[in-house]
Amino acid sequence: MTTHEPVLDVRNLSVKLMSGNTWNTIVHPLSFSILPGETLALVGESGSGKSVTANALLQLLPSSVCRLSGEINFGGQNLLSLSARQMQAIRGNRIAMIFQEPMSSLNPVLTIGSQITEVLRKHRQLDTAAAKAEAIRLLDRVQIRSAASRLNDYPLQFSGGMRQRVVIAIALACHPALLIADEPTTALDVTVQAEILQLINTLRQEEKMSVLFITHDMGVVAEVADRTLVMNQGREVETATTEQLFRQPRQAYTRKLLSAVPKLGDMQGILHPQPFHSPEIITQSTLRGNEPILRVNQLSQRFPVREGWLQKVKAQIDAVNQVTLHLYAGETLGLVGESGCGKSTLARTLTRLIKASDGEVILQNENLLKADRLQLEGMRRKIQLIFQDPWESLNPRQRVGDALAEPMLAHGLVPASEISQAVAELLINVGLSPDMAERFPHQFSGGQRQRICIARALAVRPLILIADESVSALDVTVRAEVINLLMELQRKQGISILFISHDMAVVERISHRVAVMYQGRIVETGSRQAVFEHPGHSYTRHLLAAVPVADPQHKRSQVVPYNTHNSQRRDVSQALVPLVYREIGHQHFILESNQPVA
Repeated sequence: MTTHEPVLDVRNLSVKLMSGNTWNTIVHPLSFSILPGETLALVGESGSGKSVTANALLQLLPSSVCRLSGEINFGGQNLLSLSARQMQAIRGNRIAMIFQEPMSSLNPVLTIGSQITEVLRKHRQLDTAAAKAEAIRLLDRVQIRSAASRLNDYPLQFSGGMRQRVVIAIALACHPALLIADEPTTALDVTVQAEILQLINTLRQEEKMSVLFITHDMGVVAEVADRTLVMNQGREVETATTEQLFRQPRQAYTRKLLSAVPKLGDMQGILHPQPFHSPEIITQSTLRGNEPILRVNQLSQRFPVREGWLQKVKAQIDAVNQVTLHLYAGETLGLVGESGCGKSTLARTLTRLIKASDGEVILQNENLLKADRLQLEGMRRKIQLIFQDPWESLNPRQRVGDALAEPMLAHGLVPASEISQAVAELLINVGLSPDMAERFPHQFSGGQRQRICIARALAVRPLILIADESVSALDVTVRAEVINLLMELQRKQGISILFISHDMAVVERISHRVAVMYQGRIVETGSRQAVFEHPGHSYTRHLLAAVPVADPQHKRSQVVPYNTHNSQRRDVSQALVPLVYREIGHQHFILESNQPVA
């Protein structure tokens, strides 16, 4: 970091948005600057005005419903005084932006190559051949293997982490002086997140560019930021060097954000799960019966790989490979692993949203996989799935009260005359008010929508909840509230929870036992304390090492992708390596083989 004139100097920036016939101030007069080569983190809860500020800097907000005032000084110009054509010459060229969801930035019907070369031809005036060569170089630089052969691939042919790398490649195509990264790692697993952060930091140093990094993840802030600006309800709370902010925060709101961060190791020495900010510890006696309520035996899920004009099956992909696990009444089993390891496929197979290839799912001594349509309807009442994205789970045209009433009426659980009272009780149970039943999903925050999804899952009085990445996209304070809610519901109702997540610190706090999944297999399982404090498998240790530390003085070391020489899954036509489970402690097992797990 240098001490030259600021690359960006924002003075009294105010943003007003039209709502109905009223202009509402979303960002109150805000001032900050970013020096050459510096990373400034902009942090705060959802709705604090972070993304609105970022969009205002590039004038991406529609002028018909937006009013901007103040100054945005960049390169000797006030950006607010420039015309739309002049802003086009800066946007994507001298100032680039990485958005939170890469699929909102990429055109799904255009190849990756065409989207990168479009930027190069427009801003750098390269011809077709030169643009293609530069596109390959950029993809190589963001560590996409076989870059030349992937130019003609479409976004949907890439994983989430790879799509984010493509977006970074596009953002860096014109060597910007300023990079705005808006929540670029929120929904990524810890290892991919670590790789993306390392990539941005390396490119920042090589390109001598400045970065405005927008996030609610305080662990990421500690890792990447030189200075941090905290926002709340559109106002600046405080600004300080990141080290000073973490060591001695001045404002109560900043202390609240920092205290809500789940830290890996916080549960060391504590036997059972514990809610945030609560001395109450759930006792072992309320947690499990003598027999598992759910048994999964040798469950497999294979998907065909088709090629050619006739779409003939050329191979099989083992998305879930001979998984065996069990869940007790009143217990939380954490399931962790990287994106693409098969966690969500396992969840959908357990609920028979997709048909299993082999194995058994025994729910209260009944095989769910062999149930007929009528039996399945009854068994599905006992096992409910909470999806990662509550917005995609709710009908935007259906009032929340109707969404909660529907499953109760469909299963005949509540008479029509009592449905309003039942809906009100559900909303109260998840910390919402009964009058919210008349609202539509878009009238709620992300955390509130996730509570509604939990309420809908509870409407049919299930024995088991499967929470599939249900808190990964929530900010730290809302995440703590939802986790506490799940633990309180478990304490009161005795429900069992299969908690699927890539957030190791959250899993450590909420789980009684933990199963680690890698490339379709469970490679280690044991008590939460055993797996986190004495991991037996090298992949478990790799996941733990990739977790960001919410302390600027103790940053994680370089994270190397696990088992890089064998990163591609093998298909079922290949011989399976000899596998054996080894017991390394009471109910603590790891999967061993004479080759890397695949």
